Amino acid sequence: MVSSIIPAVEPVLRLDLERGGPGDVLGPIALSLTAGETVALTGPSGVGKTSLLRIVAGLDRHFAGDRAAPARMAMVFQEPVLLPWRTAIDNLMIIARISRDEALGWLEDVGLTGLGERFPGMLSLGQQRRLSLARAFASSPDLLLMDEPFVSLDPALASEMMGLFERLRLRSRCATLLVTHVRGEAERLAGRILRLEGRPARLFEEGQNAGAYFQLSASGVTTSRS
Repeated sequence: MVSSIIPAVEPVLRLDLERGGPGDVLGPIALSLTAGETVALTGPSGVGKTSLLRIVAGLDRHFAGDRAAPARMAMVFQEPVLLPWRTAIDNLMIIARISRDEALGWLEDVGLTGLGERFPGMLSLGQQRRLSLARAFASSPDLLLMDEPFVSLDPALASEMMGLFERLRLRSRCATLLVTHVRGEAERLAGRILRLEGRPARLFEEGQNAGAYFQLSASGVTTSRS
């Protein structure tokens, strides 16, 4: 049985995947996100969550189907992936293409005031994660992709980082696709939770998440259900 939810507004992202490329890790998937919503993508390790995220990001073009994504996208990886030879403020200015004053403002927003001249190796993992989030939001993306951004953090620091994400999200109208293994993260941050499972993997929607913050819009997804 195939069910569809029609988006109320034009989606920011639309993906119609017939198959996921060599080896067919991913099966037929149709996904759309609209501005202002956060969608969590869950599923077991190795099922293809990162593969799907790479297709959405345009990093993997070896698939059959159609993809319509905005030009302005940002990605937060499991590791901060900062430029190690550049200072914190340069990581913001160069990647997000913002002025020094704007970069200083972002450092203050994420709790890194006074650390702008430090190199990433001089920052703690938590501080690097803060800088990575600031860089992503500072680029004013229409679509933000997050691949397990809070992994390997202790529970208190992970909760603190999620709170920072929530505050930054309030200032942005971007759509967010969050890949996570942690159910609590999905329930806290996402207005809609999707599950990827099977071989080849297909997408199943668990419905709207009433526990998350109020979402400005609902997006559409076509799911394959047994």
